[in-house]
Amino acid sequence: MDKLYDLAIIGSGPAGMTAAIYAKRAGLDIILFEGSAPGGKLVKTFEIDNWPGQPNISGVDLAMKMYEHTTQLEVTTEYTAIVKIDVDKIKTLTSEDGRTFKTKAVILATGTVENKMEIPGEEAMIGKGVSFCAVCDGAFYKQKKVAVIGGGNSALEEAVYLTQFADEVTIVIRRDVFRGDVQAIERALANPKIKVIKKHIPYEVVHGNKVTALRIKSVNDGSIQDLEVDGIFPYIGATPSTGCLKDLGVTDSMGYMIVNDKMESKIPGLYGAGDVVVKPLRQIVTAVNDGAIAAQTAFHYIKEFDA
Repeated sequence: MDKLYDLAIIGSGPAGMTAAIYAKRAGLDIILFEGSAPGGKLVKTFEIDNWPGQPNISGVDLAMKMYEHTTQLEVTTEYTAIVKIDVDKIKTLTSEDGRTFKTKAVILATGTVENKMEIPGEEAMIGKGVSFCAVCDGAFYKQKKVAVIGGGNSALEEAVYLTQFADEVTIVIRRDVFRGDVQAIERALANPKIKVIKKHIPYEVVHGNKVTALRIKSVNDGSIQDLEVDGIFPYIGATPSTGCLKDLGVTDSMGYMIVNDKMESKIPGLYGAGDVVVKPLRQIVTAVNDGAIAAQTAFHYIKEFDA
């Protein structure tokens, strides 16, 4: 017979790890699932300047601090993705390798996956000049030219990060204004290695065995031009990782999980936390807030479950 856990937490980004810490300290028997590497998007972020009490910390360092905290509490961890959740009173989780796990409650903290540009040549060049992680791949572009797609904080911050390697970084934005914070915008515009092309969209990745250019299209007149670049870094939003919730009726039209202020879905014992849920602001501080609330709410549910 499968072991019955009190709580399963799916995802080990800031929300999932915080939930694990709070749940473990509350005395719950928990299991944490992670399909890739602990830390979520933290490990893809060069510098974090808005984490209270510790400005200018790298994403990797913050992720490791959180991960070390969970390991000190001896949290049981399975490095596999969950592909299905059956939501009877006792929940059954099915992993990508076909194993099943039983639990009284579930917190989904799987975050989001970066959106692709969906243009010709992109798919063929992923890992060969198209990258979604400047921290991972920036060092490959020393003394080269790269393009960053997007006008939000992620695009601006990663463009600045890439200037320590690349000779030239071109930010391409669809609109004529940025969507990022004033500080992030000012830092990017003040960097002499960064130039900006406004009111253009990616049209095609030009390549042979590797990327040679990004073809862009004007949103005003449809004219086409090629930017000679060696690398392309799209930062154009993300899609929630909620495939395991398919057919449960707990997501909105965009796929984000619908929860209340206690992180409860409409299904008893099923909670959401972090970037995966419907919310106005997706930041590390809001993710850890969600994780703490979800764990506390789950604790009370489990105590009633056992009564």
